[in-house]
Amino acid sequence: MPPRLNLPPVTRITLGVLVVQSFLSAAIRYRQWTAQSHIVIPYLNLIPQLSIIYPWTFLTTTLVESNIFTLGIACVTLHQGGRYLERAWSSREFAKFLLVASLIPNILTFGALVLMFSITQDENWTLTSVAGTIPLQISFLVAFSQLVPAHTVTLFRGILSLRVPRFPLLYLIAVFVLSLTPLLSAASTFLAIFGLITSWTYLRFYKSAFPDLDVSQGPSLRGDASETFAFAEFFPAPIKPVVAAISDAIFNVLVAVRICTPFSAADISARAAAAASGGDGYHMHHGHGQRGGPGGTRAEAERRRALALRALDQRLHVAAASAAASRGGAGAGPSAAPAAAGASEGASAVPPPATTGPTVQAQPLPNTQAAMTTTASGGAGLLGETSYNPDQDSDKDGA
Repeated sequence: MPPRLNLPPVTRITLGVLVVQSFLSAAIRYRQWTAQSHIVIPYLNLIPQLSIIYPWTFLTTTLVESNIFTLGIACVTLHQGGRYLERAWSSREFAKFLLVASLIPNILTFGALVLMFSITQDENWTLTSVAGTIPLQISFLVAFSQLVPAHTVTLFRGILSLRVPRFPLLYLIAVFVLSLTPLLSAASTFLAIFGLITSWTYLRFYKSAFPDLDVSQGPSLRGDASETFAFAEFFPAPIKPVVAAISDAIFNVLVAVRICTPFSAADISARAAAAASGGDGYHMHHGHGQRGGPGGTRAEAERRRALALRALDQRLHVAAASAAASRGGAGAGPSAAPAAAGASEGASAVPPPATTGPTVQAQPLPNTQAAMTTTASGGAGLLGETSYNPDQDSDKDGA
């Protein structure tokens, strides 16, 4: 009996649509292919010059891959990343994230291609196909940077170690290089850039915050104002100040035009009270109250869980050793009885350590944490190993 795919519903549906639409696109191209023709499918892919009468393509085009190489990468990305994020956020929040990370980058890329045509008067810009899961892939990397900012991924048996927030920028560079080859179209770079900006903006300011059971918080809390999720954290240390200054200026403009909203006074007061009672690390920065976000509490919970598991493991080893010693002493046989009697003459008997009582069993980590662990039988050959180093300086990660 084949193993059952244990996938959440939204991830399962998204994977199915991706496979069906990609094979449908390949079948249409195969039937219409000639050596001299450039085949486009305006009712399935987003083509700026042709798809304006097919508005659904602004959404469906994300789940269409044009070759088997990109389709394989897309399937692995949606399977692994979608399964993790949907279980961490809930199906509803994950579906909203997919909608935002697909629709907005496609619209912005559409506008960028039209702008390039108006500047260069080259019709190839408006005949470029805007398709593929590139905005979703870089959005997943941004989401992982928010959820596990302190994790380090070790590649090539320890030769290269990178913290998770470094991957979106590396992915953007890789897409730009591949867009110079036939594997990716010229629109791929625009999709990656707008996907990075859109997903970070949504998670930073708009997404409903995942409830943290260790901190009392209101149900209307949105966004993540922690410093570990600042936009400058995606870049190397030498250019962080420049990126931070530019992003602050852009944020001030967005606040002025009421696109972004600073955190309210009620949120600041709630976070201050949480910090006073040992909450999630509220702090003041440049005169504006900012909450430490889920990162601080999550890091503390990770440390406590690791210490608890270590102590539990030691207790289990001690109990097992005591039980083995007790069984060995009982099975020594009659020949050992005289010696034991002579050695213990005149002394009170010392009972062996008690091994009875309820059995202690180690509790497994939640699925959302286990999903980020790379094992030897799983993805170790592809991504290497992951480790959790909350106290490691983020600027010394080998990026």
